Amino acid sequence: MVYQTDMLNNACTVSLQELKKNCSNCNLKELCMPVGLKPEELERLDKLVSLRRKLQKGENLFRTGENFSSLFAVKTGTFKTLVNNQDGSDQVIGFQMTGELLGLDGLGTGLHMCEAIALEDSEVCTIPYSRLDELAQEFHALQMHFHRIMSREIVKDQNAMLLLGSMRAEQRLSAFLLNLAERQKARGFSSRDMVLRMTREEIGSYLGMKIETVSRTFSKLQKDQLIKIDQKNLTILNHALLQNLATGKVY
Repeated sequence: MVYQTDMLNNACTVSLQELKKNCSNCNLKELCMPVGLKPEELERLDKLVSLRRKLQKGENLFRTGENFSSLFAVKTGTFKTLVNNQDGSDQVIGFQMTGELLGLDGLGTGLHMCEAIALEDSEVCTIPYSRLDELAQEFHALQMHFHRIMSREIVKDQNAMLLLGSMRAEQRLSAFLLNLAERQKARGFSSRDMVLRMTREEIGSYLGMKIETVSRTFSKLQKDQLIKIDQKNLTILNHALLQNLATGKVY
């Protein structure tokens, strides 16, 4: 299979075996290698990935109002998704990391309802949705995998809504950090140490908190020895107590 890199205008041939190795830590593995498919069916799924696209920090993957045609599996890097409020301000609605999908917002209307921006130099695999949908209807295993991915996105959105509810600042930030830790763990990374690619302002926008409140809450969690922060590097020192705080228990 040939991957065309639009930034470099060159092409290279990648075997199915290499694809499996390269995409072992992202949702592309679930799309390309569902259990129960025959080798020839896997080869058809392999051809779904028509493009690997590299983005620099701050570059848009897609914008609000653009036509929806593909899903994007994050191979490396981190993204934020945001919407524009009526007052002209931006509202962060999510952060996507390696192994997660972008573009599901366009399924309903055929237009992207938000924009996605790289928070660091990143790379995505492009999956044309029309071809994916055709194969999903043909292969039951692929359809089930795709439904699971969509279900996880719905649950993630529901959890985000809970964060913006009646939680206190310490609860919101604790739940946010624990969520990042669990998502890292699910991808084979450390659930204790992480690098926060998003700014305090972006975290505040997502959690419905002012930047001053975010900074003050980080300082309190560190003072209470629940976390340790060194610039963008964060370590969870006491997972159990942070969990108690996130769920409203006294620690």
